[in-house]
Amino acid sequence: MKKDIHPTYYADAKVVCACGHSFTIGSTVKEIHVEICSNCHPFYTGKERLVDTAGRVDRFKKLTEQKAKVSKTRKGKAVKKAKATERKIAKEKEKIKAEIKENSKPKNKK
Repeated sequence: MKKDIHPTYYADAKVVCACGHSFTIGSTVKEIHVEICSNCHPFYTGKERLVDTAGRVDRFKKLTEQKAKVSKTRKGKAVKKAKATERKIAKEKEKIKAEIKENSKPKNKK
């Protein structure tokens, strides 16, 4: 190794977190300040919570509730098709009745 080109290594470098927790590690910097550490990070502490950005979680919950409500009152395709078929049959019956009525009228001979 060449001399005087490598930074000094501190085996007892101190890391200080914003939460107040501090520990020692090996580093080229004597003291390191961090915002979050394993002592206060939600993933490691088990206190992980959902960060709601602009109400997205509330919006998602509202949408799922609406979907659940609509699905209870919603009619299926089979029901809709059956009603459409009934309407078609009723229309045809009316048409046939009108034809029968028209054909049963006495014809005027002049």
